[in-house]
Amino acid sequence: MAMAIVLILLIVGSVLFHLLSPWYFTPIASNWGTIDDTISLTFWVTGFVFVAVNLFMAYCVIRYRQRKGSRAEYEPENKKLEAWLVGLTAVGVCALLAPGLFVWAKFVDVPKDAAVFEVVGRQWHWGFRFPGKDGVLGTVDARYVSAKNPFGMNPDDPNGQDDILVASPEVHLPVGRPFKALLRSIDVLHDFTVAQFRVKMDLVPGLVTYVWFTPTRAGKFDLLCEELCGIGHYVMRGKVVVEEETAFQAWLSSYPTFAQSSAQVAGDAAAGKPLYAVCAACHGLQAEGNPALHAPKLSGQGDWYLQRQLKYFKNGARGTHDKDVFGKMMAPMAATLGDDAAIDNVVAYIKTLPDNPAPPTVKHTTDGQQLYVTTCGACHGADGRGVQPMNAPRLKGMSDWYLVTQLNNFKQGIRGAHPKDMYGPQMASMAAILTNDQAINDLVAYINTLQ
Repeated sequence: MAMAIVLILLIVGSVLFHLLSPWYFTPIASNWGTIDDTISLTFWVTGFVFVAVNLFMAYCVIRYRQRKGSRAEYEPENKKLEAWLVGLTAVGVCALLAPGLFVWAKFVDVPKDAAVFEVVGRQWHWGFRFPGKDGVLGTVDARYVSAKNPFGMNPDDPNGQDDILVASPEVHLPVGRPFKALLRSIDVLHDFTVAQFRVKMDLVPGLVTYVWFTPTRAGKFDLLCEELCGIGHYVMRGKVVVEEETAFQAWLSSYPTFAQSSAQVAGDAAAGKPLYAVCAACHGLQAEGNPALHAPKLSGQGDWYLQRQLKYFKNGARGTHDKDVFGKMMAPMAATLGDDAAIDNVVAYIKTLPDNPAPPTVKHTTDGQQLYVTTCGACHGADGRGVQPMNAPRLKGMSDWYLVTQLNNFKQGIRGAHPKDMYGPQMASMAAILTNDQAINDLVAYINTLQ
């Protein structure tokens, strides 16, 4: 009898948990309500079977419990019961599979008026590509992938010259227009998932998969990778912003075409030398850094990274947090650089300065090699040289005290939390692995040993 009561309580508790639980689907933001309907039908069918089977078990426990003088009856065959079981099971399986087949037919049948864009996944970032005025995406090939051509664009394909390259984990889409997303991976398996859109699909190396949807609600939605893709899988996040057509077009026009990216003129070091005078007061004449003024070493750092950080200081992505005392000092200095050309010029001049390793100042108590492998090495390189396609700057030979400061800033939300800082949240999540100050010191001290 106790077992029968337990089974009944299990049924009641499970049903109540399903009906009253606050954890359910996120509000839908695409045309794929049929997927919700299919899942709901699955819940009803499997829920009915769950209740029926467990009630039957409870009935059998009570009806056929051990009683004095009773004997079990052996009945190996019951054609009537077997016919009922086969029939009901067939109906249940059809109820589960048939709606899914209809939904799948729509899933693979892309509307003829759907616009096309490409999603590119790589450890552990998202990138996007839109066709230009010709409406045709250019061809790509793995052999073209490089730091200067991260999308692997074919430079000889005229259709790709006007393709718009979005080297950012945030993509914008207009509301109410169907889109076919072509999915491509540069390295390993990834998965394109926006919970509010319901549809998802793997990015398979060597193939181009696709998924289509129509955004139906304006808003900002999380883009996740739901395929285990390596040590940084959990920080491979992006944003999908759904907005009105005019706002979308304005956003799209802010990104360069492949032709514009290829034709970008390098900065002029000679023109950057007088501009660097503002920087030299703190960072030193040779950009060697000055700990007393909280100015890190600049020489030897990747030009792409210096350019990005100067732009961040100018647009407020850095140097605006109340607790970022030294960032606030840097922001007005960056503001003296009038435009992107000035930034390129001063960075070009820094690139000409001697690259002497910064003197080590951080001490350690234990070997930080394992910490480096689990937090930094996958992106910044095994030797800390920095990897541009991973958006990871150089670490070795740079100011170690500055690395300590920035790791603490990432941990405390002083840096990396601004909505304009596209890659800061990823770094903040990685820094959170370092549990205390000693772990940070051990890690940075190990970076000092890299050759």
